[in-house]
Amino acid sequence: MISGKTPMNIGVVASVRGSVVDVHFATQLPSIHTLLRAGDGGVMVMEVFAQLDERHVRAISLTPTQGLARGMPVTDTGGPLQAPVGRGVLARMFNVFGQAIDRQPPPEDVQWRSVHRAPPPLARRSTKSQVFETGIKVIDVLLPLERGGKAGLFGGAGVGKTVLLTEMIQNMVGHHEGVSIFCGIGERCREGEELYREMKEAGVLPNMVMVFGQMNEPPGSRFRTGHAALTMAEYFRDDEQRDVLLLIDNIFRFIQAGMEVSGLMGQMPSRLGYQPTMGTELSALEERIANTDTGAITSIQAVYVPADDLTDPAAVHTFSHLSASLVLSRKRASEGLYPAVDLLQSGSKMTTPSIVGQRHYELAQEIRQTLAQYEDLKDIIAMLGLEQLSPEDRNVVARARRLERFLTQPFFATEQFSGIKGKTVSLADSLDGCERILRDEFKDYPESALYMIGKIDEAVRQKQPSQQTVTEGQI
Repeated sequence: MISGKTPMNIGVVASVRGSVVDVHFATQLPSIHTLLRAGDGGVMVMEVFAQLDERHVRAISLTPTQGLARGMPVTDTGGPLQAPVGRGVLARMFNVFGQAIDRQPPPEDVQWRSVHRAPPPLARRSTKSQVFETGIKVIDVLLPLERGGKAGLFGGAGVGKTVLLTEMIQNMVGHHEGVSIFCGIGERCREGEELYREMKEAGVLPNMVMVFGQMNEPPGSRFRTGHAALTMAEYFRDDEQRDVLLLIDNIFRFIQAGMEVSGLMGQMPSRLGYQPTMGTELSALEERIANTDTGAITSIQAVYVPADDLTDPAAVHTFSHLSASLVLSRKRASEGLYPAVDLLQSGSKMTTPSIVGQRHYELAQEIRQTLAQYEDLKDIIAMLGLEQLSPEDRNVVARARRLERFLTQPFFATEQFSGIKGKTVSLADSLDGCERILRDEFKDYPESALYMIGKIDEAVRQKQPSQQTVTEGQI
């Protein structure tokens, strides 16, 4: 969307190299971030990234450049890229330009705001830490999320990042009076269509907005999708004073789009080919996600980890912004333990007695200790067998395996595939179940009785205690 100013400044295309367009202006030079339009009806949109000299600017195209040629006129819109904000955007799906892509008429009763906005000042930020309940056992017990904080979902391809995000949307919109904004950066068009249909069927679309920059779109467009979604989120937080759940899938694609833009602009690459300005660009986006005196934007971001390497610069830079990190494990996924969260690699800054309470903190520590001991014993079991362990170690293995199975959960998002009805579990019920397993109340129950259930009482109802203890040796 262009600014309301009357366009007066006309330039001409000097050169076109892929998505990079140099434009010559005879009089006034447009400022950085100004939108330029070319072609019939201004269908080709470019954003000024650099002023080369007193007559030339270098722009990155946000639309395909097929048909753009040297000598074509270019209009200076006089303003930056803008996004629609207001109640009219709810239940709709948009592209980076704020155009509706859900085959419905353009939204009514909306304002247009620049996507380039400053983070809230320190004086307006809230310093009180609050836990954000999700209804997912493994997250609420071991990796509590912060209201107004940022949580990362780390994992390679196919380990369940998008499924977990979809589940959180359904849980959050169903249980909180907030707004959900889904931002798809560089995602497959199939995922966007499926998500829209599923949210509509689940009845949560009226409190949700979707913004998509598909993977086939130019890097400039993908690079600005996150800023457009954040501008909408800031409206609901600051003007409507509502809590917002912002889901970004996938923040790595934002970094990747920045890397492509940097390469097109001819900047010197840094380690592994990433752009030298990666830290600055990521911070400019992440710092706008904050908890203020009027409301909070809580963000959950899927982070694709290249080759499952957590030392990749993109993963490392993203880690520094997060209050909780959920690392998804391919090994757990292969064992059918969904959500496939690696409990020992994941962590949350909220797990302290002053925030979650003494009982929750001690339980979480005991669960981690039990799982860590089990991890250490796995090599001995693989070589010598379960029988060679001491009775005390055997009890640790039994508790850990039952905990792992209790922390699995059937999702609403996967009902059609698994045939198991989805469940949400309160924090109190989740803690109660873990505590009872650690106290060996279920040592005579088969492990399968605790797999894919909600509350611990379901195991009591479903299964009677077996007469003999199951062999936990199959690892």
